[in-house]
Amino acid sequence: MSEAKTEYLEGYAGTRLAVHVMGDHGARPLLLLHGLFSSADVNWIKYGNAKILADAGFEVFMPDLRSHGQSGAPHDAEDYPGDVLVRDLKATVDQLGLSDFDLGGFSLGARTAVRGVLAGLAPRKLILGGMGLTGLSGWARRSAHFVDAIDRFGTIERGDKAFVAQAFMKSMNIDRVAARLLLQSVDDTPADAIAQVSMPTLCVCGKDDHDNGSAPELAAALPDGHYVETPGNHMSSVTFKDMGRAMAAFLLD
Repeated sequence: MSEAKTEYLEGYAGTRLAVHVMGDHGARPLLLLHGLFSSADVNWIKYGNAKILADAGFEVFMPDLRSHGQSGAPHDAEDYPGDVLVRDLKATVDQLGLSDFDLGGFSLGARTAVRGVLAGLAPRKLILGGMGLTGLSGWARRSAHFVDAIDRFGTIERGDKAFVAQAFMKSMNIDRVAARLLLQSVDDTPADAIAQVSMPTLCVCGKDDHDNGSAPELAAALPDGHYVETPGNHMSSVTFKDMGRAMAAFLLD
Protein backbone atom coordinates (compact mmCIF):
# COMPACT_ATOMS: atom_id res chain seq x y z
CA MET A 1 0.00 0.00 0.00
CA SER A 2 2.52 2.56 -1.16
CA GLU A 3 1.57 6.20 -0.56
CA ALA A 4 -0.79 5.21 2.25
CA LYS A 5 0.06 5.44 5.93
CA THR A 6 -1.61 3.29 8.56
CA GLU A 7 -2.77 4.19 12.04
CA TYR A 8 -4.68 2.16 14.60
CA LEU A 9 -7.82 3.11 16.48
CA GLU A 10 -10.02 1.33 19.01
CA GLY A 11 -13.38 -0.03 17.93
CA TYR A 12 -16.20 -1.59 19.92
CA ALA A 13 -15.03 -3.59 22.96
CA GLY A 14 -11.44 -2.54 22.32
CA THR A 15 -11.02 -4.26 18.95
CA ARG A 16 -8.06 -2.77 17.10
CA LEU A 17 -9.02 -1.11 13.82
CA ALA A 18 -6.46 -0.32 11.13
CA VAL A 19 -7.12 2.90 9.23
CA HIS A 20 -5.18 3.62 6.05
CA VAL A 21 -4.80 7.27 5.07
CA MET A 22 -3.96 8.96 1.77
CA GLY A 23 -3.91 12.62 0.82
CA ASP A 24 -2.71 15.87 2.35
CA HIS A 25 -3.17 16.20 6.08
CA GLY A 26 -5.91 18.72 6.78
CA ALA A 27 -7.57 18.33 3.38
CA ARG A 28 -11.31 17.70 3.25
CA PRO A 29 -11.91 14.35 5.03
CA LEU A 30 -13.47 11.45 3.14
CA LEU A 31 -14.16 8.21 5.00
CA LEU A 32 -14.46 5.09 2.80
CA LEU A 33 -15.61 1.62 3.88
CA HIS A 34 -14.75 -1.52 1.91
CA GLY A 35 -16.88 -4.56 1.10
CA LEU A 36 -17.26 -8.02 2.62
CA PHE A 37 -14.17 -10.28 2.52
CA SER A 38 -12.18 -7.39 1.03
CA SER A 39 -9.93 -4.73 2.58
CA ALA A 40 -9.14 -1.04 2.23
CA ASP A 41 -6.18 -1.97 0.05
CA VAL A 42 -8.08 -4.15 -2.42
CA ASN A 43 -11.22 -2.01 -2.52
CA TRP A 44 -9.71 1.47 -2.69
CA ILE A 45 -5.92 1.61 -2.85
CA LYS A 46 -4.59 -1.19 -5.07
CA TYR A 47 -6.32 -0.13 -8.28
CA GLY A 48 -5.79 3.61 -7.91
CA ASN A 49 -9.18 4.97 -6.88
CA ALA A 50 -7.97 6.26 -3.51
CA LYS A 51 -5.17 8.14 -5.29
CA ILE A 52 -7.68 9.76 -7.65
CA LEU A 53 -9.62 11.02 -4.63
CA ALA A 54 -6.50 12.14 -2.78
CA ASP A 55 -5.28 13.98 -5.88
CA ALA A 56 -8.71 15.65 -6.12
CA GLY A 57 -8.07 17.30 -2.76
CA PHE A 58 -9.33 14.85 -0.14
CA GLU A 59 -7.69 13.28 2.87
CA VAL A 60 -9.00 9.75 2.45
CA PHE A 61 -9.48 7.59 5.56
CA MET A 62 -10.00 3.89 4.80
CA PRO A 63 -10.50 1.54 7.75
CA ASP A 64 -10.23 -2.21 7.51
CA LEU A 65 -13.51 -3.43 8.96
CA ARG A 66 -13.28 -5.75 11.95
CA SER A 67 -12.53 -9.33 10.83
CA HIS A 68 -10.84 -7.94 7.70
CA GLY A 69 -7.41 -6.77 6.61
CA GLN A 70 -5.14 -5.59 9.39
CA SER A 71 -7.95 -5.05 11.91
CA GLY A 72 -8.75 -7.36 14.79
CA ALA A 73 -10.87 -10.47 14.28
CA PRO A 74 -12.15 -11.55 17.69
CA HIS A 75 -13.83 -14.96 18.07
CA ASP A 76 -16.13 -14.05 20.97
CA ALA A 77 -19.79 -13.60 20.01
CA GLU A 78 -20.03 -10.77 22.56
CA ASP A 79 -17.75 -8.73 20.29
CA TYR A 80 -20.40 -8.78 17.56
CA PRO A 81 -23.60 -7.15 18.85
CA GLY A 82 -26.15 -5.88 16.35
CA ASP A 83 -24.72 -3.22 14.04
CA VAL A 84 -21.23 -3.62 15.46
CA LEU A 85 -19.82 -2.14 12.24
CA VAL A 86 -21.85 1.01 12.87
CA ARG A 87 -20.44 1.15 16.40
CA ASP A 88 -16.95 0.85 14.91
CA LEU A 89 -17.77 3.52 12.33
CA LYS A 90 -18.95 6.00 14.94
CA ALA A 91 -15.88 5.25 17.08
CA THR A 92 -13.68 5.90 14.04
CA VAL A 93 -15.38 9.23 13.32
CA ASP A 94 -14.99 10.26 16.96
CA GLN A 95 -11.33 9.25 17.26
CA LEU A 96 -10.39 10.91 13.97
CA GLY A 97 -12.15 14.05 15.16
CA LEU A 98 -14.32 14.31 12.06
CA SER A 99 -17.23 16.74 12.04
CA ASP A 100 -17.57 18.09 8.49
CA PHE A 101 -16.79 15.08 6.29
CA ASP A 102 -17.99 12.93 3.40
CA LEU A 103 -18.74 9.21 3.72
CA GLY A 104 -18.75 6.36 1.23
CA GLY A 105 -18.78 2.60 1.08
CA PHE A 106 -18.85 -0.33 -1.28
CA SER A 107 -21.26 -3.25 -0.81
CA LEU A 108 -21.10 -4.11 2.92
CA GLY A 109 -19.38 -0.74 3.37
CA ALA A 110 -22.28 1.00 1.64
CA ARG A 111 -24.74 -0.85 3.85
CA THR A 112 -22.75 0.20 6.92
CA ALA A 113 -22.64 3.82 5.75
CA VAL A 114 -26.44 3.92 5.40
CA ARG A 115 -26.90 2.34 8.82
CA GLY A 116 -24.46 4.90 10.22
CA VAL A 117 -26.51 7.78 8.82
CA LEU A 118 -29.68 6.28 10.27
CA ALA A 119 -27.84 6.04 13.61
CA GLY A 120 -27.05 9.74 13.63
CA LEU A 121 -23.99 10.39 11.46
CA ALA A 122 -24.41 13.42 9.20
CA PRO A 123 -21.89 13.48 6.35
CA ARG A 124 -22.13 16.32 3.84
CA LYS A 125 -22.38 13.84 0.95
CA LEU A 126 -22.79 10.06 0.84
CA ILE A 127 -21.50 7.51 -1.71
CA LEU A 128 -23.01 4.03 -2.05
CA GLY A 129 -20.99 1.76 -4.32
CA GLY A 130 -22.11 -1.65 -5.57
CA MET A 131 -25.43 -1.34 -3.78
CA GLY A 132 -29.06 -1.60 -4.84
CA LEU A 133 -32.36 -1.22 -3.05
CA THR A 134 -32.83 -4.91 -2.24
CA GLY A 135 -29.24 -5.15 -1.01
CA LEU A 136 -30.28 -2.91 1.87
CA SER A 137 -33.75 -4.23 2.55
CA GLY A 138 -33.01 -7.90 1.86
CA TRP A 139 -29.68 -8.39 3.62
CA ALA A 140 -30.79 -11.57 5.44
CA ARG A 141 -30.98 -13.48 2.15
CA ARG A 142 -27.60 -12.14 1.02
CA SER A 143 -26.03 -12.94 4.39
CA ALA A 144 -27.32 -16.51 4.27
CA HIS A 145 -25.48 -16.98 0.97
CA PHE A 146 -22.16 -16.02 2.56
CA VAL A 147 -22.75 -18.04 5.73
CA ASP A 148 -23.38 -21.04 3.50
CA ALA A 149 -20.08 -20.38 1.69
CA ILE A 150 -18.28 -20.26 5.05
CA ASP A 151 -19.92 -23.45 6.30
CA ARG A 152 -19.07 -25.36 3.10
CA PHE A 153 -15.63 -23.80 2.67
CA GLY A 154 -13.16 -26.13 0.99
CA THR A 155 -15.83 -28.35 -0.54
CA ILE A 156 -17.47 -25.94 -3.00
CA GLU A 157 -16.79 -26.80 -6.63
CA ARG A 158 -16.75 -24.59 -9.70
CA GLY A 159 -20.27 -23.96 -10.96
CA ASP A 160 -21.72 -23.72 -7.46
CA LYS A 161 -23.21 -20.28 -6.72
CA ALA A 162 -20.94 -20.02 -3.66
CA PHE A 163 -17.71 -20.78 -5.56
CA VAL A 164 -16.74 -17.14 -6.12
CA ALA A 165 -17.24 -16.30 -2.44
CA GLN A 166 -15.06 -19.28 -1.46
CA ALA A 167 -12.33 -18.23 -3.89
CA PHE A 168 -12.37 -14.64 -2.61
CA MET A 169 -12.15 -15.81 1.00
CA LYS A 170 -9.15 -17.95 0.08
CA SER A 171 -7.39 -15.12 -1.74
CA MET A 172 -7.97 -12.71 1.16
CA ASN A 173 -7.10 -15.24 3.88
CA ILE A 174 -10.36 -14.49 5.68
CA ASP A 175 -10.80 -15.57 9.30
CA ARG A 176 -14.01 -17.52 8.74
CA VAL A 177 -14.98 -17.80 12.41
CA ALA A 178 -14.85 -14.03 12.83
CA ALA A 179 -16.51 -13.40 9.46
CA ARG A 180 -19.42 -15.68 10.34
CA LEU A 181 -19.97 -13.82 13.61
CA LEU A 182 -19.81 -10.51 11.77
CA LEU A 183 -22.39 -11.56 9.20
CA GLN A 184 -24.85 -12.36 11.97
CA SER A 185 -24.50 -8.84 13.39
CA VAL A 186 -25.80 -7.07 10.26
CA ASP A 187 -29.55 -6.52 9.87
CA ASP A 188 -31.94 -5.53 7.09
CA THR A 189 -32.65 -1.84 6.49
CA PRO A 190 -36.38 -1.30 5.88
CA ALA A 191 -37.14 0.32 2.54
CA ASP A 192 -39.08 3.14 4.21
CA ALA A 193 -36.04 4.05 6.33
CA ILE A 194 -34.06 4.90 3.21
CA ALA A 195 -36.21 8.02 2.79
CA GLN A 196 -34.51 9.37 5.93
CA VAL A 197 -31.14 9.50 4.14
CA SER A 198 -31.55 13.09 3.02
CA MET A 199 -28.04 14.25 2.02
CA PRO A 200 -26.93 14.17 -1.64
CA THR A 201 -26.11 10.52 -2.34
CA LEU A 202 -24.25 8.96 -5.25
CA CYS A 203 -25.20 5.41 -6.20
CA VAL A 204 -22.25 4.25 -8.32
CA CYS A 205 -22.38 0.72 -9.67
CA GLY A 206 -20.82 -1.47 -12.33
CA LYS A 207 -22.87 -2.00 -15.48
CA ASP A 208 -22.94 -5.75 -14.86
CA ASP A 209 -23.24 -5.59 -11.08
CA HIS A 210 -26.62 -6.90 -9.95
CA ASP A 211 -25.48 -8.66 -6.75
CA ASN A 212 -27.27 -6.23 -4.44
CA GLY A 213 -30.22 -5.40 -6.64
CA SER A 214 -30.81 -2.29 -8.71
CA ALA A 215 -28.66 0.79 -8.05
CA PRO A 216 -30.96 2.99 -10.19
CA GLU A 217 -33.91 1.90 -8.03
CA LEU A 218 -31.94 2.82 -4.91
CA ALA A 219 -31.08 6.24 -6.33
CA ALA A 220 -34.76 6.81 -7.16
CA ALA A 221 -35.82 5.85 -3.61
CA LEU A 222 -33.45 8.37 -2.01
CA PRO A 223 -34.57 11.98 -1.50
CA ASP A 224 -31.45 13.28 -3.28
CA GLY A 225 -30.10 10.22 -5.07
CA HIS A 226 -27.87 10.27 -8.15
CA TYR A 227 -26.97 7.21 -10.23
CA VAL A 228 -23.75 6.75 -12.21
CA GLU A 229 -22.91 3.59 -14.15
CA THR A 230 -19.29 2.42 -14.37
CA PRO A 231 -17.72 -0.64 -16.02
CA GLY A 232 -17.54 -4.07 -14.42
CA ASN A 233 -19.44 -6.44 -12.18
CA HIS A 234 -19.52 -6.69 -8.38
CA MET A 235 -16.01 -8.14 -8.20
CA SER A 236 -14.35 -6.09 -10.95
CA SER A 237 -15.92 -2.62 -10.74
CA VAL A 238 -13.43 -1.48 -8.08
CA THR A 239 -10.55 -2.28 -10.46
CA PHE A 240 -11.66 0.44 -12.88
CA LYS A 241 -10.62 4.03 -12.24
CA ASP A 242 -14.02 5.12 -13.56
CA MET A 243 -15.35 4.53 -10.05
CA GLY A 244 -12.86 6.90 -8.45
CA ARG A 245 -13.45 9.53 -11.12
CA ALA A 246 -17.22 9.34 -10.65
CA MET A 247 -16.83 9.68 -6.89
CA ALA A 248 -14.50 12.67 -7.21
CA ALA A 249 -16.81 14.43 -9.69
CA PHE A 250 -19.77 13.96 -7.36
CA LEU A 251 -17.93 15.20 -4.29
CA LEU A 252 -16.51 18.23 -6.06
CA ASP A 253 -19.77 19.27 -7.73
